[in-house]
Amino acid sequence: MGRVIGIDLGTTNSCVAVFEDGRPIVVPNSGGYKTTPSMFGVADDGKRLVGHLAKRQAITNARHTVFATKRLIGRRFDDTEAQRTLEFSPFEIVRGPNDDPRVRIGEKAFTCPEIAGIILRRMKRVAEEYLGEPVEEAVITVPAYFTDTQRQCTRDAGKIAGLEVLRIINEPTAAALAYGMTRHGDEKIAVYDLGGGTFDISILEMSSGVLEVLATAGNTFLGGEDLDRRIVTHLVQGFEKTAKIDLKGDAMALQRLKDAAEKAKCDLSVREVAEVNLPFITSSGGEPQHLNTEISRETLEDLVQDIVEETLKSVDECLADAGLSASEVNQVVIVGGQTRMPMVQEAVTRHFGRRPHKGVNPDEVVALGAVLHAHMLVEEEKELLLLDVTPLSLGISTFGGHFARLIERNTTVPVTKAHIFTTTRDDQSAVKIRVLQGESDLAEENDLLGEFILAGIPLAPKGEPEIEVSFDIDSSGMVSVSARDLATGSEQSIAVNSTSTLTSEELEQLVADHEAGEVRLKG
Repeated sequence: MGRVIGIDLGTTNSCVAVFEDGRPIVVPNSGGYKTTPSMFGVADDGKRLVGHLAKRQAITNARHTVFATKRLIGRRFDDTEAQRTLEFSPFEIVRGPNDDPRVRIGEKAFTCPEIAGIILRRMKRVAEEYLGEPVEEAVITVPAYFTDTQRQCTRDAGKIAGLEVLRIINEPTAAALAYGMTRHGDEKIAVYDLGGGTFDISILEMSSGVLEVLATAGNTFLGGEDLDRRIVTHLVQGFEKTAKIDLKGDAMALQRLKDAAEKAKCDLSVREVAEVNLPFITSSGGEPQHLNTEISRETLEDLVQDIVEETLKSVDECLADAGLSASEVNQVVIVGGQTRMPMVQEAVTRHFGRRPHKGVNPDEVVALGAVLHAHMLVEEEKELLLLDVTPLSLGISTFGGHFARLIERNTTVPVTKAHIFTTTRDDQSAVKIRVLQGESDLAEENDLLGEFILAGIPLAPKGEPEIEVSFDIDSSGMVSVSARDLATGSEQSIAVNSTSTLTSEELEQLVADHEAGEVRLKG
């Protein structure tokens, strides 16, 4: 068996780790950086660029350089969050045949799992160059609040990258694993994970060789990208007010503003005022126009205060589900690059009544935890038992448009649960099982994961047939569902595959194309 790697597939940056000499280590890329930008681009000559190479051409070739597509993976094109991405996106996002958002570059529309697969393939090569041998297996992390569809898309991305994904593990859980590597004794831990695109909060209990997730909550569309967007909006509005020019339709200007906003945000973590100087941002009447202004830390905090407060609402929800008060948490671990912001650290300190633990690198700890878990799987180590949970409730649509929960959120996985349902019409010979995930009592307000038909039900008055619907969630949080007519034993089952994910034919073609390196771009 070859080496197994752990990959943190991030919205802004990705990171890969290996297990060497009895400990996990983060592997630097060829440029010596331990994180790689989660960016993909295509040069004018059709050459594919990943990571830092893609980032370098982002301003000069903004239409053909893609970033933060993790926020779109597993979503539908009409999702509110997907539409928000369109607002300031310099690249073109189009509706795919599966009603999924895709990025058009030239004549090709890339799916989000495909872009993630390209980035994962780059991380795979970083590990292979370091180890000097091929890598075929990996543990990949996802936000704890990812839906089943988003987890499936991530697994598809791993397959496109040429990897067998041994396990999908939640990012806060991976961080807790890395944190707990050097800890002893019983502790209740809160992992506050604010990254580039997503926010997670998980409450875990560590005791006697068991790391158990008590509850998790979060928002898969809340992170550093939103802070950047607030700064960009502030700069665009300020420039329009002074120069009477709207920059929103200028792709190159928007990308320059995005880069400047990210830099200013980082600068304001260590100083009170940051300068934004963008000469020749546009032209008007044949005259060049320049953007030169300052942003104070106070201004930034005013712009993003509601975003930080939104994370604390998820913290309270998670604590309530765990049955704990903030004072009962022994340690708070902060993860994700956005937690470097002083305002975030102060908010966490106030909310928990203690300063967060800073003994882990927020950019690397998730990848380290992923490879730790990978090592536990391949070596079958029993020193630590990991018990994770499903983040969202699962169930089916019932008569009247109601949502019948079979598995409540924060149930420990793996888990199997079944419930008996019946027909709603006389002589009904078939039923449609619509599998949903979410927290609303109304079926239409939850995410549809998939649907199938159970046929061959004996004709009988309504209410008499007994149909057992069974849900199974594995350790990666992947869902499968079966329905069985108890009278005849007739059964149908599916490994849930949402209509917004890749078809098996699409996935096989992408794997073949990327393995052969035959995908070429035009335009």
